[in-house]
Amino acid sequence: MAAATDAPDPPAPVSDRPEPAGPVTLDWGRTPYAAAWRQQEALVAQRLAGEVGDTLVFTEHEPVFTLGVRPGAARHLVWEPAELARRGIELVETNRGGDITYHGPGQIVGYPIVNLRPRPDLHAYLRFLEAVLIHSLGCLGLAAGRRPGQTGIWLGSRKIAAIGVAVKRWVTFHGFALNVNNDLGPFAGIVPCGITDGTVTSLQQELGRASEPAEVKMVISKVFWSRWKTWITSEADDSGLLATTCDDRNAVTKCDRDSCQNAATGQNPAGSRG
Repeated sequence: MAAATDAPDPPAPVSDRPEPAGPVTLDWGRTPYAAAWRQQEALVAQRLAGEVGDTLVFTEHEPVFTLGVRPGAARHLVWEPAELARRGIELVETNRGGDITYHGPGQIVGYPIVNLRPRPDLHAYLRFLEAVLIHSLGCLGLAAGRRPGQTGIWLGSRKIAAIGVAVKRWVTFHGFALNVNNDLGPFAGIVPCGITDGTVTSLQQELGRASEPAEVKMVISKVFWSRWKTWITSEADDSGLLATTCDDRNAVTKCDRDSCQNAATGQNPAGSRG
């Protein structure tokens, strides 16, 4: 499970204040990893205090390898410190779930800062994030899916997105990283997520052309928020969002026509921005 948590406590309101208006989508542009981590923690504190509503943050990071809390993650770093320095790649130990991964320019990173107390189930939340990304990729022209026993998004044995989250008093942070137009070369410096029987890929590599980052973020935001309220207030699984696993690149991913059409034409859900 690619998640990390502090000691869980019983479900209860985040604060005694009325729920703030939301949801909100923010775009931080390109950020150093450590700075974005601090910004996430500040947003988590604001969400816990009831000062902000549920928020989805997008960013791109300067080149960095990040280590999750999974035991042995550091063993999956292949390159020596001198090689990291030569390539300008940082190494950061984090408090998210999962193993080691790479972030860099051209990759879209999403950090949902959302309240899970109405449905305090990290396993279900991870599946929700997977379903959002699978559905979004379907809208963008790729038939992606899950891989049994692994977290993340796959096209056969090729991983296109990694997921690793953390939670503080049932408010989430960290999130997902989708390879869009990024250089895949730095993944040679690690065993991505500790997986030895797969490779990495990107939207650009699969589609044979560069994707427009603004469009990709718009589609993900649209799919995320259009499903969030129903998911967080029910015990339903993600079958309403997506009902498929992808064993090969020719598998067909379900993508309902209205959702894809709205994403493509830029119709924003109420309360969102960015």
